Amino acid sequence: MLRSPYDREIGRLALPALGALAAGPLYVLADTAIVGHLGTPQLAALALAGVLVTTLVDLSDFLSYGTTSQVTRLHGAGQEAQAGGFAAQALWLALITGVLVALLVVAVARPAVGVLGGHGHVQDLTVNYVRIAAVGIPFMLIALAGEGYLRGVRDLRSPLVILVVANALNVVLEVLFVYGFHWGLTGSAWGTVIAQALMGGCFAVLMLRAPADSRRPDWSRMRPLLAMGGDLTVRSLALLGAFTIGSALAARMGTAAIAAHNIAFQLFLFLALVLDAIAIAGQILVGRALGAGRADEAVAASRRMIGWSLIVGGVFMALLLGGTDLIPRAFTDDPAVLAASHSMWPLFAIMQPAAGVIFALDGILIGAGDTRFLAGAMVLALLVYLPLALLAGTLAAIWWALLALMGVRLLTAGWRFAGRRWIVLGGTRAATRA
Repeated sequence: MLRSPYDREIGRLALPALGALAAGPLYVLADTAIVGHLGTPQLAALALAGVLVTTLVDLSDFLSYGTTSQVTRLHGAGQEAQAGGFAAQALWLALITGVLVALLVVAVARPAVGVLGGHGHVQDLTVNYVRIAAVGIPFMLIALAGEGYLRGVRDLRSPLVILVVANALNVVLEVLFVYGFHWGLTGSAWGTVIAQALMGGCFAVLMLRAPADSRRPDWSRMRPLLAMGGDLTVRSLALLGAFTIGSALAARMGTAAIAAHNIAFQLFLFLALVLDAIAIAGQILVGRALGAGRADEAVAASRRMIGWSLIVGGVFMALLLGGTDLIPRAFTDDPAVLAASHSMWPLFAIMQPAAGVIFALDGILIGAGDTRFLAGAMVLALLVYLPLALLAGTLAAIWWALLALMGVRLLTAGWRFAGRRWIVLGGTRAATRA
């Protein structure tokens, strides 16, 4: 496995990408630790605010993935000024979208928190936090666009440095505001907003430094990113809907079932960071090769990434199977939760190799700009999953339904990759098919 010319490049791209991806969970962990000492209502408010704001921001991930796909193709074609011009359009779109989302969050904060289950004092705390946090949303979306641009030009070190510095500043400011100035949960919110403003500003400066053919807002140049954004949003909503339905069904089966389900789901998200890092390398390598007109290189690099993702997924499977009785005990000592975990744990484990290949294929097809197919395939997988999940009478049956979802995604994406219709050469997706 160490003889391919692509291995060093995959590692060089995937490792800093993994560091940048890990910055998000580490920030949430630090935020939770700081606020947790204020009391249970504050911690509950932070959790509810996180669900509302994070969901909206996650649906804006197209600013990162879409920008990477477009820029890396132009970069591979040697069209640096056009790539910088696209970065400017992504910056404008992030700013406009961020302001609109922030205004929406402020307007619907109270009823939205009520729908999520926040009432009384917890609701008041959450609404106050969310309305302050809304100030940081435009900066967060600018950071997504900036990260996407820098990935597209193969600069993964700068995003990692910016994210590490911003997260460190966030911790310092929160400790100062929460415990030094005694601002409580409000101090936590403002500390995060200031750190996000610095982060967004740094990314904006790097984007504006790039050579560009034009930095004026241009709707015709924003349109491809919006079209890709629509596809990726449909894909994300379908995937989020599948796991949300699974969690809701598990909750109806009792406290033990939802606790066991949540342990596996959170571990799935953690392991996905590694697989997503390889997928990001796939986006960059494939987009660059297609932009340069090298179809064979795109296919060869893709196969290598699929192979590495399969191996990593296999290692995860072996570790999870070996820890069937041990790993859940790190999270709980409740016999009922442990018994529920034992019933579905092997299914969670054997899902990992397929998940690895799916992440790689997603990265390859996103890098190729083939997002419309990904959206349709994800909707098809959801349609297969829904009746199986709704008919599930046990926690294990829910995870069988999730395995079916992954199976459909694997078959459809694998069929697309093998058929090579995703191969479109040149600096734009509209170029002649190979």
